[in-house]
Amino acid sequence: MAIAEEISVSELKRMHDANVPFVLIDVREDDELAVASLPFAIHIPMGTVPERLAEIPKDEDVVVMCHGGTRSGRVASYLRQNGYTRVANLAGGIDSWSTEIDPSVPTY
Repeated sequence: MAIAEEISVSELKRMHDANVPFVLIDVREDDELAVASLPFAIHIPMGTVPERLAEIPKDEDVVVMCHGGTRSGRVASYLRQNGYTRVANLAGGIDSWSTEIDPSVPTY
């Protein structure tokens, strides 16, 4: 499946609910993760992405998320520059997930 460069939280939910295979990378810091997280995300803080590239599959759809979409957009761009062709940024990040999809996920 070709993945767009950016996807909405509603599209991410649709993919998750339909069991579409993808890897969700959460690039926020530990203290942010302690406040709000998605159980199906893999935590790789932004600053550790270069040394942890081997943990991010190139042959699967990858969605990158942060709090609002800025850091994850930079990480998605970095991944594309490093040969990842199936990577998307989660527009609005976990903040949009909390407000649009699941209000039980705390906002901060």
